[in-house]
Amino acid sequence: MNPSRSMVRRLARLRAVPAPAVDAAIAVVFLALVVVDRTQEPVDGGAAMVTLSVVLTLMIAGGLVVRRSFPLAGFVAGTVGLSVEALAGISSAVSPYANLIGIYSLGLYATRRRALLGPPMAVVGTAMYFAGNRDAAAFEGVGVLFSWIATWAVGYSNARRREEQERARRATRQQAIAEEQIRVARELHDVVGHTVNLLIVQAGAARLLLDTNPTKARELLAGMEQTGRDSLADLDQALGNLRPAPHPVPGLAQIPDLVRRLTSARVRVVLSLDPALQLPHTLDLSAYRIVQEGLTNVLKHAAPCAATVDVHRDGDAVVIEIADDGPGLPEQHVPGRGLLGIAERVSLCGGVLEQGRGPGRGFTLRAVLPLP
Repeated sequence: MNPSRSMVRRLARLRAVPAPAVDAAIAVVFLALVVVDRTQEPVDGGAAMVTLSVVLTLMIAGGLVVRRSFPLAGFVAGTVGLSVEALAGISSAVSPYANLIGIYSLGLYATRRRALLGPPMAVVGTAMYFAGNRDAAAFEGVGVLFSWIATWAVGYSNARRREEQERARRATRQQAIAEEQIRVARELHDVVGHTVNLLIVQAGAARLLLDTNPTKARELLAGMEQTGRDSLADLDQALGNLRPAPHPVPGLAQIPDLVRRLTSARVRVVLSLDPALQLPHTLDLSAYRIVQEGLTNVLKHAAPCAATVDVHRDGDAVVIEIADDGPGLPEQHVPGRGLLGIAERVSLCGGVLEQGRGPGRGFTLRAVLPLP
């Protein structure tokens, strides 16, 4: 077996161990080291001092057990235990190292306000500890204080770095949610807006033909029913419905059906579509939505009229052009969500959009989408 792979697996297993179990194990190791230390240097002063030593050792060990869940309380317990040991003259060589773990945990796991109590508490703890160790030189106290504060600073800086990373992850998630909401809103507008406009035109045509040409009126009503069914399928796809959609995600292959539905609504549409043209999934959907929204604008502003749809490849780009011979948009027309949605789609694809009144009459929309 590869040694590096084996090491990675062992580290993964260690990370899977619950944090409370790790802290309990650290406390057990600390107790074992204290027992070894007390065996080599027994506590003087009789049973009372032995009892006090046991209580203080358990207090420090308890601080290690709760160092993540209650870091401030854990560090206070360790500092008090260590200081009382020194003042009572029963110091253990192991206890100061346990308190290093405690002050690191205070900087890492406590809230920002509580973590800032670490340095002043370290000063007080150091003073109390060395007050009971009169034989220690002054520089030893300075060195111990420096090591405590440096250890706290490492934990504190790691905690702030974690906060920054979490804020960045949260901002990324919020941005992804916002982008998805915009995408869904755009899809819904494209689907619902197109369908409603088509149904309005079909219903108006059916009403006019109901008395003079009932057969044609029934055909238009049947077309309205099919339009509604197709719209529901598109809504399922736009919303990411979990059940299988009855139709594939729309693309160039569905443009002829789109044109057929519009033609049945008394809008004469001539389609020119390169049958050999194949687009990536995202670009395929965008091309379909651009044609759909362009024809929806024809329904809203130009019908009844004739329109042309031309989709072809030009070098390293696909060109989509929709033109009609209707009255065109007024000079002071403010673009609605449809044209703005087309502009957004084209921009996301890195393309170029041209739109405006045609020569004399009508309206022309031309989108150029680069191929990847």
